[in-house]
Amino acid sequence: MSQVDMTPQAAPDAAGPPKLLDQVRARIRVKHYSIRTEDQYVQWIKRYIYFHDKRHPRDMGAAEVRRFCPISR
Repeated sequence: MSQVDMTPQAAPDAAGPPKLLDQVRARIRVKHYSIRTEDQYVQWIKRYIYFHDKRHPRDMGAAEVRRFCPISR
């Protein structure tokens, strides 16, 4: 599985860069994953973010992953 690019991208309008979950959805759709897979990826990302008090994943690292999923050691 490839890593999701979480760096801000230039947006075509003045609304600002695309949000993280919009980037995830776009990347998954380019890879032609099923809509159910997309929904599950988005749900797990939301769980991860809420578990860490709504911090952005770009501000976290391996320690936060281990706290979220202790079995991944």
